[in-house]
Amino acid sequence: MNTIIDLFNDHKSERSFTDRAIDDATLERIISTAYRAPTSVHSQQVSVIVTRDVRKRAEISKLAGGQPWIAKAPVFITFVLDMHKTQVGMTLAGKEQVAHKSIESIVAGATDVGIALGSVMAAARSEGLGIVPIGGIRLHPQAMIDLLGLPEHTFPVAGVVIGHVDIPSHHKPRLPLETFRHDEVYKTEGLEEKITRYNQQITDHWQAISRTDGETWSESVSGYYQHVYFPNVLPALLKQGFGIDK
Repeated sequence: MNTIIDLFNDHKSERSFTDRAIDDATLERIISTAYRAPTSVHSQQVSVIVTRDVRKRAEISKLAGGQPWIAKAPVFITFVLDMHKTQVGMTLAGKEQVAHKSIESIVAGATDVGIALGSVMAAARSEGLGIVPIGGIRLHPQAMIDLLGLPEHTFPVAGVVIGHVDIPSHHKPRLPLETFRHDEVYKTEGLEEKITRYNQQITDHWQAISRTDGETWSESVSGYYQHVYFPNVLPALLKQGFGIDK
């Protein structure tokens, strides 16, 4: 058996943690996987901010919409799209950076952040720790920027909680594999029927674990995507010096 594939396939987002500390050596090993992760054109346009301070984690918990696991677990890592250091590097070469003005750089940088985030999540779980990725730091991005002291041409894209699990979570069922994997071309046939069956499957899952507040997948995504989920992202990006006109 391939233990790495097994590790990925056993993923769960945990939301119950103890406050037990993570030792420095373990944390360094985990972060090294993001440090060594690939980036577009070797730009290395990702940085991480490690937050252990109790008061700062409590503040991040509030800024992310009131997620108590951020405050409870001992480590929170923010993944930053970082075109500040590329700008400094180009200045040393006597060049002017313009790429940060393009939507392409935001897409590429967010992709690199995602790769680094995935590496850290897998590494943390391989160390016997629990994780939950956090997109909620984009709810109030300017406040996060201020809290972390981020310079121009940087943006906090996502974060991750890392800690020792208290009460383990349950694996949630997924949409059918054929809604995810498409060979050669995207296939739309039968999608409504497959989603309808999945809605029932996830309803059954909530009932099985005694979750009375569980929704169908259709209801859940509707709660988020009927509107722009994090409307303050664009103003904060523009204030940080990014552009979307190229």
